[in-house]
Amino acid sequence: MVEHNQSVFLLHEYDFERRFDVQGALQWMQENWSKSFFFSLLYIALIFGGQRVMKERTRFELRRPLVLWSFTLAVFSIIGAMRTGWYLSTILFTNGFKQSVCDRGFYNGPVSKFWAYAFVLSKVPELGDTLFIVLRKQKLIFLHWYHHITVLLYTWYTYKDFVAGGGWFMTMNYTVHAFMYSYYTLRAAGIHVPRPCAMFITITQILQMLMGTMVNVLVYRWMQDGSCSSTLQNIFWSSLMYTSYLVLFCSFFYKAYMKMPAKKKSE
Repeated sequence: MVEHNQSVFLLHEYDFERRFDVQGALQWMQENWSKSFFFSLLYIALIFGGQRVMKERTRFELRRPLVLWSFTLAVFSIIGAMRTGWYLSTILFTNGFKQSVCDRGFYNGPVSKFWAYAFVLSKVPELGDTLFIVLRKQKLIFLHWYHHITVLLYTWYTYKDFVAGGGWFMTMNYTVHAFMYSYYTLRAAGIHVPRPCAMFITITQILQMLMGTMVNVLVYRWMQDGSCSSTLQNIFWSSLMYTSYLVLFCSFFYKAYMKMPAKKKSE
């Protein structure tokens, strides 16, 4: 069992967090993590098959279901960000930045253990985001479905090993999703959201990728002196994932907010 910092016990635990069986969750994931490939293949078949089916059909409005969907994920992400952030900040301010990166107690901490597992499992229902895009006949960009698939595969793959860096990865993702799904909820409800808000969310995503890349570098560096527990294979896949996200999100930001439209160029 991974040890965690005793000061985290100062955090208030809710009953469902206290009762969560982390050993059972770990065993299930070790035996079933490869099912993430099945979910990914099914996801690809459904979204591209769905686009083919919808090509000659009238788009669905789905405004109310989309509001409920986005609101549910926003609330989940906000609570997750608060609970995991509470744990991570406790480690950060009591033991320092290095320990917050190398800490593996995040996976079985009294508060964070439930939210670490909930985070990993949530990557399956989050695939439902794309269903709304397909049924409403909106533009489906490569970044969207690539991001969903790779996050699902990596989180299921890495949870089974309780590797260092997970606390930062999960807390950052919860936090960014809290902003993102709140934004989606307002948009789906027909509430005008200023353009700078969308820019802010993309910037937080870019910063997340930068920080994720840095954490990987630090985990590798501190692995050499035995401070961090991980594997070269895990660091390789994580670094490849974060680097690709960084490139894609920067490209998206440029095209969406910086690049001058073709019409304006010609004027």
